[in-house]
Amino acid sequence: MIPAKMDPISITPIAEKGVDSIFDWFEQHKQSFYILGCTYLSHQQQIEELFFRSIIKVHKQLPRIKSETSFETWVTSIFIHICRELSDNHSLQVSVERESRQDIFKALDQLKLEEKEAVALTYIKGISKEEAAYLLQVSLEKLKELLFSGIRSLRKVLVDGTPSEGCKEYHKDYIDYLERTMDRSKKIDLEKHIYHCQDCQEDLATFQDVMLTMLNLAEKMEDLHVPSGFMENIKARLAEKEKHRQLKNKKRIRKGLIFAGVFAIFIGLEFFTEVFSNRYYSWTEENQELRTYLEKDLGERLNLEAESDGVKIKIKSVIADDVQTLVFYQIEDTNEDNQFMLNYGDGLFVENEQEIMSSVTYPTYYPPDFESEVNNKEKNVYQGKISLLPLSKDNGTIKLKITSLLNLIQDSSDQNGFRINENLGYKTGEWNFEIPVTKQPSIEYALDEETKVEGIPVRFYKLIMAPTATVLQYGINIEQQVKRIDNLTFANLEVNNKKVKPGMYGSSFLDLQQDMNWYMFQTHFSPLFGEKPKEVKVQFESVYVSFDDQKTIELDASKGYSQTFEYADSTISIDKVEIGQPTTAVISLGDSKNRAFQSLHFNIEGEGENQSWSMEMESEGVLVDKNGVEYDMNKPIPHEEIEQPRYFETSYRVKVHGDKVIPKRLVLFGYNKMEYLDDVVKISLE
Repeated sequence: MIPAKMDPISITPIAEKGVDSIFDWFEQHKQSFYILGCTYLSHQQQIEELFFRSIIKVHKQLPRIKSETSFETWVTSIFIHICRELSDNHSLQVSVERESRQDIFKALDQLKLEEKEAVALTYIKGISKEEAAYLLQVSLEKLKELLFSGIRSLRKVLVDGTPSEGCKEYHKDYIDYLERTMDRSKKIDLEKHIYHCQDCQEDLATFQDVMLTMLNLAEKMEDLHVPSGFMENIKARLAEKEKHRQLKNKKRIRKGLIFAGVFAIFIGLEFFTEVFSNRYYSWTEENQELRTYLEKDLGERLNLEAESDGVKIKIKSVIADDVQTLVFYQIEDTNEDNQFMLNYGDGLFVENEQEIMSSVTYPTYYPPDFESEVNNKEKNVYQGKISLLPLSKDNGTIKLKITSLLNLIQDSSDQNGFRINENLGYKTGEWNFEIPVTKQPSIEYALDEETKVEGIPVRFYKLIMAPTATVLQYGINIEQQVKRIDNLTFANLEVNNKKVKPGMYGSSFLDLQQDMNWYMFQTHFSPLFGEKPKEVKVQFESVYVSFDDQKTIELDASKGYSQTFEYADSTISIDKVEIGQPTTAVISLGDSKNRAFQSLHFNIEGEGENQSWSMEMESEGVLVDKNGVEYDMNKPIPHEEIEQPRYFETSYRVKVHGDKVIPKRLVLFGYNKMEYLDDVVKISLE
């Protein structure tokens, strides 16, 4: 059975408003999805990564949503798929937060993956069996079998002793009978049998006990609050992604090679061989970066074209390796003076992505390049590049479908050098390409080096020398429970005395788990063509650290506000609490100077154990550069001129939604801060 059809009106605003609207949708449904994520993952950083990737992927695949599925069902299917990826095929059994997991999650960890998914979707998320069967791509009967075997497996964990197995021919009827969905005639037959069979009486009784235990535990999940700052962290990451999307890509543009004289000489000598043909394409290529790839024989000229509504897209070349698939393109508006660019996830997707591409990592974002000479020649032509997932095969054909283009305006008054055309926004149409591609070889070098950052072990695993990027893979130890590294950035990578800078996104989470006590990351640097590393050095730039430091502050309205307390060597004040619908609280963190933290993790608890409420939070803060200079966030900020800025939150405005929730305590879980680094580590190669 397929879930009810989607309401087309409800999805339209989401599609039009983009990733912000998808984030808002997840904000409204965060409780149920957070709980579902906890059934797969035990580490907070993984669950945050889960939400972040899900929002990005939903936004990317929105044009492909099927009309016969509800939006929530479709999103849940994507969410589950990413859950499976991050849980590394159910192999992660230990984590720093495993001990603090609730009993229901500990019990579910004992099940097979397919059993756990069936039980979690049906009894924890509370969706119908038909919908759960659809999501898991199994029949309704198969789902019931999984629920039965899952509950039987849980019985071994939750029930002491060895209960009777009962009569196997009646096992399939237990769930329908207990949920009162069985046909009357079958119900009478089963009850007659149970009346005369002592084993089935005991078996059904213990089975019912486990089901009731599961339902009771699931009801208590409503008290499992999404951690304070959880969605804010994700929103900040999305905002950072958008900020990088609008930054200038500063690179030096060399003058084009003088070709006319050389061309005439070669023609005169009738030297039109295949070698000359390759050189001809290289020398006549306007895009300097693509020219370099063509000169090194890492790609070939394609010039595939498609046109829709007066806009012509040309795929000039594709460079593929184990890191990414770079597509160089040109877009020409034949009707007006508009410049359009492609944006991964915005109306662009690979129809056969799952067949030929790997999803181990996420494509790199390349911002618009309006400093290049080629994009300043004509007002209706734009040349750029876009990163797709790496190939999983040595060669193949990419079926690329494009349904919208981002309309840009060059703007010298804007700090980014460009802005989005708010009047036109996206240009819609349909452009289809079948792009032949061959994966270029990469060289991998095993690394054997370990150091410590802020007292936490960091281990270097692999250096990948690929045509499109140099990739450093490393791990961060997660055994410590008081302090952990959330993000680590590098100033540069030095190979054979040649230094390359990291990409604009810093480090990214890697779906490879070599050791359960280590989380894997990778950082992309500029490519080093043809280098054979003899000596490798890496210089750190900064580290973002989270501290677990729990403290409970009792709130007493009778004493009035403001109320102050000491935490992390700072004075924090609760300036105001107003009871209502919602209840509002204002918290001030004080001066950012010499403060041990940049942001806090906290929760507000109200009166009554069974009271149901949710929190939303707004924050204010200041940007502080490496020299301690503060920048007002309400004024234009010269981001490109600020050296290694840090954002210090200065106040929170918290809204607690519920039936006139009366705050009784403020529970602080910990805090974050960024530290500047300049350590240089020499890495040995195995």
